[in-house]
Amino acid sequence: MAFRSNGPVMLALPPFRGVTRRIILTALAVFFGGLVVSLIQPDTASLIRNTLFLHPHQVRTGALWQLVTYPLIDVNLVSLLFALFSIWLFGSQIEDERGSLWFTEYMATSTICGGLAACLISYALGSHVSGFEADVVFGGTLWPATLAILLAFARFHAEETIRFNFLIGMKAKYLAAIYLLIYLALALGGHDRFGATLALTNALSGYAFLRLAPRKGLRFAASERWYRLRNSYYRAKRKRAGKKFEVYMREQGKDVRVNENEPRDPRDLNDKRWMN
Repeated sequence: MAFRSNGPVMLALPPFRGVTRRIILTALAVFFGGLVVSLIQPDTASLIRNTLFLHPHQVRTGALWQLVTYPLIDVNLVSLLFALFSIWLFGSQIEDERGSLWFTEYMATSTICGGLAACLISYALGSHVSGFEADVVFGGTLWPATLAILLAFARFHAEETIRFNFLIGMKAKYLAAIYLLIYLALALGGHDRFGATLALTNALSGYAFLRLAPRKGLRFAASERWYRLRNSYYRAKRKRAGKKFEVYMREQGKDVRVNENEPRDPRDLNDKRWMN
């Protein structure tokens, strides 16, 4: 068992809430739901899994939902529980620090963009490299998404010590590297080159988000940009109306200044006169 520690040993587990809880409960519901269906209708369960797994060729022909569903389909209970426990330990702290919106955007970016990048690589190498053929398929493990979460934790807490069984300590940056190397070794050892590529593209997409995305997430930045554009439009509209009124009053023989109190720099946050 692993848990975070900056100093003294901490026995408390992180809170079970927010997006982290929804990811865990959704993955468990999908697994046990698929298990029930496989006991009743094995052929139907196989068809559902095949529809939700990631097929690069099918994505190219319109099965875009697979870019969203492939991380949630895990066929091994032990692997699933270990992955979900890692998500709970590390994802919950990231969500507490960065917020649920940021965490949701990070997960969506790493899995969707990572899956799309892996599909593009498969298209390019399919006729030249074994393991990227047109019939290649990925599914059955949550670990690419889990590795992206570990990467984010290592990015924000690189020097924080993670303790195993209360005895062995390891810095988060080394732990994330070891997790990734072990997964790549198992995937390549099992001749799953596309799975190894998908883990790398998930990690690289997550890293790009960490470096380029705003502190409060893409949606918050987009809404702020929208409100700035809206306020600029209304300021310009009021200014045009004021000029028309000044022209009208001059025609009536009166000198009226409507915009003389406008701030010189409308971006001055200390001057509230320009704001709505």
